[in-house]
Amino acid sequence: MKILITGIAGFIGAHCAFRLLSKAHEIVGIDNFNDYYSPKLKHDRIDWIKKTEKDIKIHCLDISNIDQLLSVFSEFKPDYVIHLAAQAGVRYSIENPNAYLDSNLKGFLNILEACRAHPVKHLIYASSSSVYGINQKTPYCTDDNTDHPLSLYAASKKANEVMAHCYSHLYKIPTTGLRFFTVYGPWGRPDMSPYLFTHAIETGKTLKLFNYGNHQRDFTYIDDIVESIVRLLNIPPKENKHWDAHTPRPSSSKAPWRILNIGGSHPVELLDYVALIEGFMGKKAQLKLLPLQPGDVLATSADTHQLEELIQFKPIVSIEQGLKAYTDWYKHYYI
Repeated sequence: MKILITGIAGFIGAHCAFRLLSKAHEIVGIDNFNDYYSPKLKHDRIDWIKKTEKDIKIHCLDISNIDQLLSVFSEFKPDYVIHLAAQAGVRYSIENPNAYLDSNLKGFLNILEACRAHPVKHLIYASSSSVYGINQKTPYCTDDNTDHPLSLYAASKKANEVMAHCYSHLYKIPTTGLRFFTVYGPWGRPDMSPYLFTHAIETGKTLKLFNYGNHQRDFTYIDDIVESIVRLLNIPPKENKHWDAHTPRPSSSKAPWRILNIGGSHPVELLDYVALIEGFMGKKAQLKLLPLQPGDVLATSADTHQLEELIQFKPIVSIEQGLKAYTDWYKHYYI
């Protein structure tokens, strides 16, 4: 297969590329290598990908530049697109909202336009569990209401889902939006809890836990995410002829469009999470318990039965196995 991966130097993008290259698919990657976090980590991920010794072409460009993006599509003519490029981060969306306009909205529109100009068999794109917002019914189901986001980041991901539906309806582009639940593992981003917690414990710095450590998160190991994406590539959505416009189901449509959860389905309390990292690092954390932060969700938990039925797979890596793999990588890369 000819597969275009955006955000290829990112955490999930790099792992997807590594896995797909090992299966001898033809991959082209796009990334702007911005400085939201260390560009060195992004370049090191690319070096890791290239250890597969497979040919891969990577374009350094921003998806907000439609001309450059269309040029890549025109030259490569991908069969499939895995769109993972985005401005990430809930708290950063409060500090720098304009960054989300260019990448998550304009950039995503450009991806859709490129897929319209150069039709693809399947566009898979990253949504987020944050779209569930103020909803406190767990586990989260893709048929739940998502009209009450708590951050601009969440709102931008909700917008992506709606924009994708428009293009699936108007131009019959098969699109699948994946609501990721707290992805972690080796090569993870330094603005996410595995690094922040592990680094604080390793260096003896104070570890801040918001909501007094009472958050629950549905952690999902990176290998389970990649396995799900790989299996989904060849299963594009079709028009649901049984979809009822009078009682509409939010996760499917008359258009070739769908939304799926990808999560571990086993929420973990952050205090237990910290205890596991302490054990693997052989050090105690210096904790500072703080109130709930604006935009934070109290608990996340994924209902993944639709995904499991579709691809005959469910996440299998436990939090103990996943954190052991992460801390081993952390020691190798950072210490």
